[in-house]
Amino acid sequence: MTIIASLLRAADLPDSPTARLDAELLLAAALGKSRSFLHTWPERIVPSEAALVFAEYLQRRRSGEPVAYILGQQGFWKLDLEVAPHTLIPRPDTELLVETALDLLPATPAKVLDLGTGSGAIALALASERPAWQVTAVDRVLEAVALAERNRQRLHLSNVSVLSSHWFSALKEHRYTLIISNPPYIAAADPHLAVGDVRFEPASALVAGADGLDDLRLIVDQAPQHLEAGGWLMLEHGYDQADAVRDLLLSQGFEEVHSRKDLGGHERISLGRLPC
Repeated sequence: MTIIASLLRAADLPDSPTARLDAELLLAAALGKSRSFLHTWPERIVPSEAALVFAEYLQRRRSGEPVAYILGQQGFWKLDLEVAPHTLIPRPDTELLVETALDLLPATPAKVLDLGTGSGAIALALASERPAWQVTAVDRVLEAVALAERNRQRLHLSNVSVLSSHWFSALKEHRYTLIISNPPYIAAADPHLAVGDVRFEPASALVAGADGLDDLRLIVDQAPQHLEAGGWLMLEHGYDQADAVRDLLLSQGFEEVHSRKDLGGHERISLGRLPC
């Protein structure tokens, strides 16, 4: 018989800042319990079936597979989202986009477009906080569209529409108060693509040409045709790309162009306003 505390001690995940957390999340999932249960009842016996599931989870994690893909879920903002290997795993850094959008626009009716929605994280977070906003979420990957729609339905958010579109291609002449996006922005030769969780994430959602700016250029170039007068464009980008993205925005005539820093002090999003 194995108890919870000893099973966690024997987990033997690769040493990392999240190793203990990873083991706790995987064991809690195998037991069908919360993490708090593990701490409250560390001497509880783990049923053999749950121990086998936990062992399988650990093996997958040791191979580098992200916990979010193993469990099929990830927290973002105040939401629990289904995730899958054909979409990026929502990350805390991207919550800066949500925070900034909520600060930028009032809670009155607005039309918002989320480009490259993936799991729907940004669109669903905004819609959950602003019931008066009509949010359109698009992705070119059909599996991502289906995933975002499942998340929308499970969260009962009626003010979100999920569509298939390669950036603006299916949006015709629709115009929006705010266009927001966390697009691919990693350079094709970036060595970070070969390490960590990103090895398991879809390259199409990560890589954007030789300098990582291909999709950002396209979005900035086409966004003015899809923004209302005075509308905002807001983009996540790499920690070292803020200068380049601000230049792109200024070159397309955006005003009030600026960047905002994440908790690590890096400029991780940039935004600008279309002239009225």
